[in-house]
Amino acid sequence: MSTTLPPPDRHSPIRVGIGGWTYEPWRGVFYPKGLPQAQELHHASRLLTAIEINGTYYGTQKRSSFAKWRDETPDDFVFSLKASRYATNRRVLAEAGDSIDHFIGSGLAELGPKLGPIVWQFAPTKRFDADDFEAFLARLPAEVEGIPLRHVMDVRHESFACSAYVQLARRYRASTVFTHGDGYPAIGDLTGPVVYLRLMQTAADVPTGYAADALDAIARCAEAWSAGYEPADLPRVEPVDTGAPITEPVTREVYVYFISGAKERAPAAAQALIQRLPAPA
Repeated sequence: MSTTLPPPDRHSPIRVGIGGWTYEPWRGVFYPKGLPQAQELHHASRLLTAIEINGTYYGTQKRSSFAKWRDETPDDFVFSLKASRYATNRRVLAEAGDSIDHFIGSGLAELGPKLGPIVWQFAPTKRFDADDFEAFLARLPAEVEGIPLRHVMDVRHESFACSAYVQLARRYRASTVFTHGDGYPAIGDLTGPVVYLRLMQTAADVPTGYAADALDAIARCAEAWSAGYEPADLPRVEPVDTGAPITEPVTREVYVYFISGAKERAPAAAQALIQRLPAPA
């Protein structure tokens, strides 16, 4: 996508981005030829409105790194963070307390108002156990260093596609990732204060990753969610009246990330979606 596109609306409740910002095939395409790697975050954050940081999943980041990312990005840019795998990839989630505390206290508060939702990603083999999962949810803190936290569950086993999980997540105000990808459950039920999409089927032979009609549909869904409505025709565990407004809140933050599939197309897909969203007033 050309970098001469209109700038994204950073005040929109709909945030659109990619996973990470360091990927060799993006160089010379999304990133101008010859752009120093040290300037890639600066460049990406001017064309997108959010980025999901993946490195936090694999290892502890320095407090100074969070501060550096904060300072390199525009006002109103947002980072989502994948939480530490040491908290989620375990047999007994109720025993994750120390790992949760270590991750939350690792310096992510340095992002300040740029701290978006925290994504807790579970292994595809992790089955839903109501008691154990509730113990995990109960352990998640509501804030860190005075900054409110929003928690999002990326559940990847079909056993989570049940009313017991949906009701439990709602009780703890934990949002659930809506995944568009083979092999993972697509749970369209709203369970928390934000809507979080991870779109994993970008195609290499489509310049914008997703076809135009698919991007149009994603944009319509994102607009409906942000306005307080439930989009029609999504897979859900529990049926809803898609024409009825959601009582609280009237406006929801929506995060849309192009993550996997033909990853080289992710930035183009994100930019194409941004262009489909309402222009700033």
